Amino acid sequence: MEKTQGKRLAQYNVDLQAIVDKWKDKEGNLIMILHDVQDKLGYVPRDISLELSRMLGVPLARFYEVLTFYNYFKMIPPGKHNISVCLGTACYLKGAPALLAELERVLKIKPGQTTLDGMFHLDLVRCVGCCGLAPVVVADGKVYGKVQPAQIGGIVNDCLKKEKVA
Repeated sequence: MEKTQGKRLAQYNVDLQAIVDKWKDKEGNLIMILHDVQDKLGYVPRDISLELSRMLGVPLARFYEVLTFYNYFKMIPPGKHNISVCLGTACYLKGAPALLAELERVLKIKPGQTTLDGMFHLDLVRCVGCCGLAPVVVADGKVYGKVQPAQIGGIVNDCLKKEKVA
């Protein structure tokens, strides 16, 4: 069992002991440890949660309480490209729900999901601070303002063009 667990953990290429040592004596260390893991891997895999639970002597249920309470944490691998739709008041009133519906149709996923090929992850955000550009979509960190549903395909294609250039 121990050998199998070690092999599964090796695929993640993260030094859990170093992370635990960094935060072990600090208040709120569980959240900070999970932040470190997610910063390194892009998400917090189940195998990592299991091992950290063992290392810290913290019940696995506590890990899932923290992971599911905070929107920041992801428990599934992120897509190569992240697309977020702003649902702040200005964006919502100026058409964000229609943009979200079009993204769901084009990508064939719901918010919080990643496409089966791992290329796209769709998220919702409450406000990106660009209310004058509403409605807003953020794709791979680039802000697209005054977006219409007909432009969604172009935004997705912009992400894919980066693949061909790289």
